[in-house]
Amino acid sequence: MNCRHCKAALEQLVIDLGHQPASNAYLTAEQMDGTEGHAPLRVYVCHQCWLVQIPSFHASHELFTADYAYFSSVSNSWLAHAEAYVEKMVDRFGLTSDDWVVEVASNDGYLLQFVAAHGIRCTGVEPTASTAAAARGKGIESIERFFGAELAQELVASRGHASLTAANNVLAHVPDINDFVAGFAVLLAPQGVSTFEFPHLVNLIDGCQFDTIYHEHYSYLSLTAVQAIFAAQGLRVFDVEEVPTHGGSLRVYACRADAGHETTPAVQAMLDLEMDKGVTNPAWYAGLAAEAERIKLDLLDFLVKARRQGKRVAAYGAAAKGNTLLNYAGVRADLIDFVCDAAPSKQGRFMPGSHVPIIAPTALAERRPDYVLILPWNLTTEITQSQAQIRDWGAEFVVAVPRLKTL
Repeated sequence: MNCRHCKAALEQLVIDLGHQPASNAYLTAEQMDGTEGHAPLRVYVCHQCWLVQIPSFHASHELFTADYAYFSSVSNSWLAHAEAYVEKMVDRFGLTSDDWVVEVASNDGYLLQFVAAHGIRCTGVEPTASTAAAARGKGIESIERFFGAELAQELVASRGHASLTAANNVLAHVPDINDFVAGFAVLLAPQGVSTFEFPHLVNLIDGCQFDTIYHEHYSYLSLTAVQAIFAAQGLRVFDVEEVPTHGGSLRVYACRADAGHETTPAVQAMLDLEMDKGVTNPAWYAGLAAEAERIKLDLLDFLVKARRQGKRVAAYGAAAKGNTLLNYAGVRADLIDFVCDAAPSKQGRFMPGSHVPIIAPTALAERRPDYVLILPWNLTTEITQSQAQIRDWGAEFVVAVPRLKTL
């Protein structure tokens, strides 16, 4: 296998999470009677450009389908994050009605609705029909295509260049990362700005966030790798900041290589931090597998003990990261009775691999489990507040990553 950016041979295996189904391939009742596809989930690091990645066992259209079940607007904290982002970009770059904002992977219009509220022309690029339709319902133009250099050229020819492009939690989702990044260099105006948000590799390794690894995430990103990829496609990183979403992410600001945006000291500071952590040191990656196994065994010990004691365990949040965790640990519906999720698109379906049924959050009060395992641990505060009623019957919240604990 060769690196998807620099084509160097990949020799270091970081972690092997076994054969797993696609994490967002939620099953209908009819599909439960059929077969289910699995593929190896193995992570490698390139010693040439330090891009951390998995092999491409799935094409994008196989993972991001017409009935894609992830809707960004379900999370109130994510909506607040998007609104704050828009306010900051409008203020920092002086965006007006004369500008054009494009978001790639615009999902259900969760972010562009705030751009439109400023009277700024905006367009979303979103390949999944289900979420694109939801965005149109909010009045957001949505182009149902996968983004890359070809689409960028078409957009420039028909509409001109963009003043701002946003790409939140999508840079990791593309198999051809070079073509994807090249598209932004094409689409940007001469002094335009592209922002990218993605979970920071440093937090994945240091915090053992192995459950953020799944087939939809082709790459696991550091600024070290991203800067090299961007430079190769004609983009220059001129600023970076840390944001708390998804267990700790980076927001990278980029422009065309010849643009006049001054590079801030934050860029070198982040590169230095990554160097100190060990991003370019093969030894730094060696401990992830052992830590993941510890988390797996601790979770299994807890679930088996609870079952022996006659306790009932439910889960909350049918998140992709939860699917990685449950499938890696071999957890099935005999150990977790059900998982609640606020997204109607997931209710009535079953978790891939584990086949735990997904039902509405009202089931918590109806069935009164003894424990509620929070699968999207990055939303722990939001979930414990919204579902605080479980404490009325003495139930406890549990998280497994990075360490098993009751809350």
